[in-house]
Amino acid sequence: MSLAVADRDGRLVLAVGEPERAIYPRSAVKPLQAVALVESGAAAAFGVNAAELALACASHAGEPVHIERVAAWLARLGCDARALACGPHPPLHVPSAEALIRAGAPASRLHNNCSGKHAGMLTLARHLGAPLAGYEAPDHPVQRAIRAVLADFTDGQLVEPPAIDGCGVPTWAMPLRALATAFARFASPDRLSPRRAAACTAIARAMREEPLMVAGQGRLGTLLLARGEGLIAKTGAEGVYAAARLGSGLGLALKVEDGAARAAEVALLAALEALGWLSAAAREALAPFARPLLRNHAGTVVGRIAPVPGWPREFAL
Repeated sequence: MSLAVADRDGRLVLAVGEPERAIYPRSAVKPLQAVALVESGAAAAFGVNAAELALACASHAGEPVHIERVAAWLARLGCDARALACGPHPPLHVPSAEALIRAGAPASRLHNNCSGKHAGMLTLARHLGAPLAGYEAPDHPVQRAIRAVLADFTDGQLVEPPAIDGCGVPTWAMPLRALATAFARFASPDRLSPRRAAACTAIARAMREEPLMVAGQGRLGTLLLARGEGLIAKTGAEGVYAAARLGSGLGLALKVEDGAARAAEVALLAALEALGWLSAAAREALAPFARPLLRNHAGTVVGRIAPVPGWPREFAL
């Protein structure tokens, strides 16, 4: 497991493992991708509200509230789920998935956890006067605009060529330290241009005002945002997390080698606690995620997942 905590200048203040190793951040960069949507004027031009802006940053669970909001947003753009380049998958929210099965209805592209991000990309395409078809291609104006934002936030440390993410859009590898630096700048944007700082502030505010849209019921990302303690956190596939505390001037990024969320969530909360970013009330409320119990099929507790004592500070480079 690797961890990087960096300031806005890219200096490491805490590091474990291989902070300079390039990783694919996957969905962890969605708040940064959304900057292009806002600073371009596209969000304002198409009346994107806080819930929709939060969905642009989301890996949502496919609950009815998520599906309805994305569908309404697409309708306002004059299109529907067929315009989404992401493929369908069952809702991550188990009751919603079970409801689809009972109804005999297939999952649609709206249920894809990235459908809000894609709606944001379609909005940017409309605003730029670019074709909607092919908006997911690396050379499309939408992806070029997003790449430029990511390059600025990471001081040009993107690895070319990009890979293709699970939802069909480009994903650029970057050093873990660069991802932490980017989140430090995003959450403490006063050094950025006024337009970009305003975009970062609007996105962070939307995520905190509409935490359910960012993840879903009972999910750690939503619960952290809902605590109202200035934390911005976003998960990415394959054991990635990025986080920052508003105004702290620091950002955090971690990567779990086996790609499992079971370790990523425990590691994230241990790191947040080590940084002093969790209040006593937050630590108590999030304890089931910080040290989750393991049960067998009979429901008997057979163990728990917990950080090694002293992690991360006693393992720092």
